[in-house]
Amino acid sequence: MVKKMYLNAISNRDITFDGMFYYGVITTGVYCKPSCSSRQALPKNIRVFNTFEEAESQGLRACKLCNPKNENKVIIVARYIEKNFDKKITLDYLSKLLGLSPSYMQRKFKSLYGVSPKQYQNELKLNKVRTALKDGDDISGAIYDAGYGSLSRVYEQINGRIGMTPAAYRAGGKGEEISYAVRYCSLGWFIMAATDRGVCMIHFGESEEALVKVLFSEYPHAQLNKTLKSSDNLLNCWIEAFDRHVSAGAKRPSIPLHLNGTAFQIKVWRFLMNVKHGEVLTYKEQAVRMGLPKAVRAVASANGRNNIGVLVPCHRILRGDGSLGGFRWGLDRKRALLEQEQSL
Repeated sequence: MVKKMYLNAISNRDITFDGMFYYGVITTGVYCKPSCSSRQALPKNIRVFNTFEEAESQGLRACKLCNPKNENKVIIVARYIEKNFDKKITLDYLSKLLGLSPSYMQRKFKSLYGVSPKQYQNELKLNKVRTALKDGDDISGAIYDAGYGSLSRVYEQINGRIGMTPAAYRAGGKGEEISYAVRYCSLGWFIMAATDRGVCMIHFGESEEALVKVLFSEYPHAQLNKTLKSSDNLLNCWIEAFDRHVSAGAKRPSIPLHLNGTAFQIKVWRFLMNVKHGEVLTYKEQAVRMGLPKAVRAVASANGRNNIGVLVPCHRILRGDGSLGGFRWGLDRKRALLEQEQSL
């Protein structure tokens, strides 16, 4: 039986899954990319393969419409940037590399990734700096290792993206500047908010107004900045990746998190982040695994204080009798999340 995640990608003709897998149709003897625009096949007739060589070993032939042997050129560009982000890369060079015009390259890349190739490279550089600073590396060394030629260049980038200089970033800052946005997904309205260190809140609710009110209540003294959907802010990229995860069953996105809580709460939340996809535990099992068998209530209370829904998966914890137990964003959402994870 083909997993729901693959069927969703095929049904939606999701180009972001191209190269991740191929699917064959046993009634036609043809295999395709997930984004193929050919007529939809019945799920019972679909077979999934990791490579096109696997598909051909089963006697299937390549679809002439989507030409699955030719990997999407935009994805090739992204992989090249990821491997060479610390080097100088121009749009003209990328275009000539694959025989595409600069304007076509720019337009197609942005339609798939939401940012230009240059912005994509800048985010990779900044993530390198963020990681190095958190690990306590020397500021100048972190900047040059990430491919920046001067201190002034990284200040220009960082001041507009993480809101503070590298020195203040490493020291943790003197207050919080938080960007936020409210969007709609398969689970309803949700808000995502982030500090310079990562996402600090993902809540679900019944309206945009109610969610914003919760954010202002949680961070009454912070500087809160609304992020427009039309902007190229990194937060929007995280939101899109999160939406694909909860709405289409895509892989859990690698989004940095900023956990705000007591030492005990953070210990509990970090444990939750290590509960495997599709696995469920009872509150007692969680406490025992954490080495705190007598602290079941305290562990459950910390679960309930989790501010980062789904990415800190408190929904994977059940009552001792196997019932859903509590969930601050509603049992229907908890049930939907668990059912999706069990089906993948």
